[in-house]
Amino acid sequence: MRRFLPLLLLALPLAVFAAPRTCLVVGVSDGDTLKARCGQPGSYEEVKVRLNGIDAPEKRQPFGVRSKQAMSDMVYMKDVDLDCPKTDRYGRSVCKVMVTPASAPRGPKTLDAGLAMVTVGMAWWYQAYSREQTAQERGQYEFAETEAKAKHAGLWRDAEPVPPWDWRKAQRGDQ
Repeated sequence: MRRFLPLLLLALPLAVFAAPRTCLVVGVSDGDTLKARCGQPGSYEEVKVRLNGIDAPEKRQPFGVRSKQAMSDMVYMKDVDLDCPKTDRYGRSVCKVMVTPASAPRGPKTLDAGLAMVTVGMAWWYQAYSREQTAQERGQYEFAETEAKAKHAGLWRDAEPVPPWDWRKAQRGDQ
């Protein structure tokens, strides 16, 4: 047992970091990025969050403003559970965001905000990063996007919706 104690003590901070934490959403930048306040008053930390598994239209892109509004309606000034296994190159925590559904405001946080955005056609499933999702999540997100396309929900009403990654590339002139 003594041999394993140092390893256990080294792993403890990683386990604490990996555990989901409850935070208050205090800002929404767009359909896939928000700002959350975590911790206790007087000692909280602001965290910039990029939702895992989705890419939403940019603000100046068609459906960008509607996507931001849909995210705001879902999470702004609400407590969310953040599960953030990584940080992106911009220093944002990449997180699965769970919130209480509007249909059950006193219930548990059972709504995956990213999946909800794909379901209502306000974001794309970001397949390039799907390896960071579980097999179950990949299946759910793929199904949600297929259904949203079939129903012409949200951005899928557009005759030729441009994925944000292609739109950003065109804006940079990388065509």
